[in-house]
Amino acid sequence: MKRRVFMTTATTAALAPVAAVRAGETAKPESPRRGNPVGVASYSFWGFRRDDLRPIDVCLDHAAHIGFDGFEILHRQLASTERAELMKIKRQALLLGMPLIGYSTHQGFLSPSKERRDAQVRHTIDCLEQAYQMGIPTMRVNSGTWGTSESFTELMENRGKETPIEGYDEEDAFGWVIEAYQKLVVEAGKRGVVMGLENHWGLGRTAEGVKRVVDAVDSPWLQVTLDTGNFLEDPYDRLAKLAPQTVLLQAKTYQGGGVWYTLDLDYDRIAAIMRDAGYRGFVSLEFEGREDPLTALPKSLEMLRAAFA
Repeated sequence: MKRRVFMTTATTAALAPVAAVRAGETAKPESPRRGNPVGVASYSFWGFRRDDLRPIDVCLDHAAHIGFDGFEILHRQLASTERAELMKIKRQALLLGMPLIGYSTHQGFLSPSKERRDAQVRHTIDCLEQAYQMGIPTMRVNSGTWGTSESFTELMENRGKETPIEGYDEEDAFGWVIEAYQKLVVEAGKRGVVMGLENHWGLGRTAEGVKRVVDAVDSPWLQVTLDTGNFLEDPYDRLAKLAPQTVLLQAKTYQGGGVWYTLDLDYDRIAAIMRDAGYRGFVSLEFEGREDPLTALPKSLEMLRAAFA
C-alpha cells in the first residue's frame, strides 16, 4: 500500500469512533476483561499469634515467594513507624516486585469526648502521612466501637452488636464519625491516599451504616474497604450494596477452622458480584484460620485466583 493511501485509511479508522459520538451513537472500544490481582495482608501471616511472623520484612519475603501480586500492611504489626523504617519497607517491596496496595489502620470516633475524637483524627492523619511516605494508595479506616464489650471475643459472641455508652445512641455516633471524616478527607486528598471505610463492627456492622457515612461525607477520598468476612449472616446482598464504592476487597479464608468464627463463603458468587459492579482492583487475602499460614496461604491464593480470573 502506498504511503498516502495508508495514512488516509489509518486516519479514517482512527476518527470513526469520534464521528460516531458526534452522530449521537455510542462508540466504546472493546476492553478485554482481566482478572483481579490477588494480594495478601501482613495480618494473614501474623494473626496476632505468631511472633516469628510479625516482622514485615519476613512477611514480604513469604508473600513474594508464594506468588502474591501485592501486599497490604497492618499498621499495628509495624515495629516502628519512623520514616527510615517505612523507607526500608518501601525499598524491599520494590526489589521484590511487590506493590504495596493497602494500609490497614484502626481508629475510633464513638466517644462523646471531643478531645478523644480529635486525638483520633490526629492519629489518622499520622497514618495517612505514613501511607503517603510508603506510596500506598489506599488506607482502611473504621468508625470504631463503643468499647462497652469486655473483649473482642465477647463482641464476636454478640455477633458484633454492642450497647452504646449510657445516655447516647447511634444517631450521636453517626454525627461524630461523619464530622471526623469530613475533616480527614481534606488531609487524604493532600496526600493522594483514598480512605476506605470498612464494614468492621461499630457503625460498619451493616452495609447501610457504611453507606450512610460515605454518602454523607461525599468525597472521592472516602470510599469503602469491603471485607467479605464481616457480614456474619446473609453476606451476598450486603456485599453487593457496597461493591460499587469499593477501593479494596479484603477476602477472608479459614483453613483449619476460624479463630473466632468460620464462614462458608462462595467466592465464585462474590467475584461475580464484584465484576457486575465494575470492580477491577486488588483482592487482599486476610487469612483467619488455625492452619499454619505458610501452608494455608498458597491454597487460598489458588482458590482466589480461580474465582477472580
